[in-house]
Amino acid sequence: MFKNIDIKNLGSDRLWSRIALVSGIFALLICVLLIANYIQIKKADPVNMKVINSLVERLNQDPTDSKLREEIRSLDLLSRKAYFTTKWQIRTGGYMALLAIGIMVIALQIISYRRRIIPQVPKENDDNTMLFQKKARTWIVGGGSIILATAILFAILATNELKDNLSGKTISQETGSPNSDITAKVNDSVISDTSSLNQTAADTAVSSVDQTAPVVADSKDNFPTFRGPGGNGIATQKNIPVSWNGASGANILWKTSIPLPGFSSPVVWGDKVFVTGANATKREVYGFDRLTGKILWTVAVENVPGTPAQGPKVSSETGYAAPTAATDGVGVYAIFSNGDLIALDMNGKKLWAQNLGAPGNHYGHSSSLMLYKDMLIIQYDQKTSPKLMAISVKTGKLVWSTIRPVKISWASPVIVNTGKRTEIILAAEPYVASYNPTNGQELWKIDCISGEVGPSVAYANGMVFSVNDYSKLAAIKIGAQPSILWENTDYLSDIPSPVATDKYVFLSTSYGLAVCYDAVSGEKYWEKEFGNSVFSSPMIVEGKVYLLDRTGIMHIFKADKEYKSLSDPDLGEKSACTPAFTNGKIYIRGDKNLYCIGK
Repeated sequence: MFKNIDIKNLGSDRLWSRIALVSGIFALLICVLLIANYIQIKKADPVNMKVINSLVERLNQDPTDSKLREEIRSLDLLSRKAYFTTKWQIRTGGYMALLAIGIMVIALQIISYRRRIIPQVPKENDDNTMLFQKKARTWIVGGGSIILATAILFAILATNELKDNLSGKTISQETGSPNSDITAKVNDSVISDTSSLNQTAADTAVSSVDQTAPVVADSKDNFPTFRGPGGNGIATQKNIPVSWNGASGANILWKTSIPLPGFSSPVVWGDKVFVTGANATKREVYGFDRLTGKILWTVAVENVPGTPAQGPKVSSETGYAAPTAATDGVGVYAIFSNGDLIALDMNGKKLWAQNLGAPGNHYGHSSSLMLYKDMLIIQYDQKTSPKLMAISVKTGKLVWSTIRPVKISWASPVIVNTGKRTEIILAAEPYVASYNPTNGQELWKIDCISGEVGPSVAYANGMVFSVNDYSKLAAIKIGAQPSILWENTDYLSDIPSPVATDKYVFLSTSYGLAVCYDAVSGEKYWEKEFGNSVFSSPMIVEGKVYLLDRTGIMHIFKADKEYKSLSDPDLGEKSACTPAFTNGKIYIRGDKNLYCIGK
């Protein structure tokens, strides 16, 4: 019947048929596993946030239960590992399924091509054979496509389910960044031992101080923005105290009640300190006398053109005044959760006000204001039309605006002088990106971060350090072609921003663990558990790291490769804010009061 059959060719056909069969079965198994993965996540998510939260509630009832505390820490670590493992399985499974389908299609195409040549089929069977092959290919391709599409759909749903399991988050009371329930609640009422140690001589100032951009003139003894000039977590002030006690009043020069709540940090210029406060119906800016603590003036932010009739819904952990204000000695500039932006002179007189548009996110706007020369730099990464803006401090008019292809972010801008140029550096999924502050032009970007980003970046010696919970800590060598020098996923933060020198990177997790890395190699030098949650960002001053935990205890230690505690003074009031510094003094916003600390 077949006259020109080549036995070797028949063997080759069998080989390709087996390859196609094995590839198809393998692809089918992978697709089934992806679907089963989704079903498993729906039944029992790998992050187990509900379990951890129930343990947190138990710990809140008995904060002294150290065994329960360790159990929560262990479960939190396991949930992180499970999250990353599940993401890797979904991604790898999808690639393997696509590869197997591709191999199967190629094998079937080779068989089809060879059978057009060998064997020679009698003419009377041509039509039936061709029809059979066409139907077979249609069923294989169609059925395979349906199975593959279904598997990909379930893989996407599984990924979204993972994100949803992590979306039960509160907001940082420092900058409005997302915070998992465990890190927001655990150990709020636990007070660690506060041994008073002798103050050591101040270390030589870290070299990264010189690299902080001179973004505001005459800011040497002032603290104009969140995390200091440029927002990089480095302060240049001198004679900063290392001991005080809120209960006894030792070294507490004054404390003053703040009328409305807020989680914005204080800023300082000259003889004045400024903070903001708000609730569902009121928004206010306060000017304090820096020497006495007296409230000099209060300005209600109302009748702002464009204010939405209904502001965003915010949680109690976020509040309505999360962003920190900014000052340049000429004016005070404040922004609130509903997008209201106002400029006042140093005596509280209104200069201009506007609304930037209703914030398209589920927490309200929380990114702090930054200053560059005579411009306000605003990171307005919302659900719709995320952008970076520069607004004239004199007129309130838009100087430039750059649309950013990113997701919602609660991080704040950082402005640095790299030695060659000044750059604005921002973090939001999926990029860490840099912009020219004069015109908003993008200078570089690198894909290295994911999730609802809360922490701002840190910069030192030509390197940028970005971090976010359930993402990674990344060390980026900047330039026209930025590159990642090292990464780490052991300790991640969803609230506190890192701080760096040319030698070290210091990071605090929001559940109260501090860690030090080598800035260049990523080697971990030490880790320290403080026992209380931390929302405040660490600051480096005079070669020391100042890290305020949620209970109000300031952990002061050397900015060095070996952990050496200097003191742990207690404010006596809870705080979620980052301190401000002037020569000889520290200003800390507690949940209810503003404090001035000095020798």
